[in-house]
Amino acid sequence: MPIAPADLTLGLLAGGRATRLGGRDKAWLRRDGEFQVLRLAQAFAPCAGQTLVSANRDLQRYAEYGLRAVVDRSPDLGPLGGLDALAAAAATPWLLTLPVDALVAGPWLLDALAAAQAKAGQGAYAVDDDGVQPLFALWPVAPLRAALAPALAQRQLAVRGLQAALGMATARLPGLRLGNLNTPADLAAAGIDTDPMA
Repeated sequence: MPIAPADLTLGLLAGGRATRLGGRDKAWLRRDGEFQVLRLAQAFAPCAGQTLVSANRDLQRYAEYGLRAVVDRSPDLGPLGGLDALAAAAATPWLLTLPVDALVAGPWLLDALAAAQAKAGQGAYAVDDDGVQPLFALWPVAPLRAALAPALAQRQLAVRGLQAALGMATARLPGLRLGNLNTPADLAAAGIDTDPMA
């Protein structure tokens, strides 16, 4: 059964330190002339009643583009810190998370995740031709919040461990590579503009 937009929050994970790209913030990389964070927000706008960005810098800049940024409630927790911030701020029963450097993502991904979770499990995450992609995931917000509390208290910070605890399903996407931006070669292959802040 499809998830109605009023029941879904889109959560873009952009809280990293950008160390692998020499300090370049992935959210504000321009791809074909458009900021990466805006590409994703606009692609999923028809599907989500709420959009949040997990970010720990440039908060005012997100606001200028009409995006609500939420900061990690505890430092140095990696992706789980961003997930915790998004889950706390989500005002819907479902949360769709995507890394802000996702290269291949659209409403079809939500459909695939929703179909997988409907068959088995509480929520679902993607598996593409590169393997498990735990941050491309559809989470049930209430169970996620309940599972995050003990995981964070015990410093169990692996996203896959949290997904296993929730019994999440896998959505297999044969023939696809969802992609990310971690090296200069990745930027060149994705058509990223030279100046990310221009």
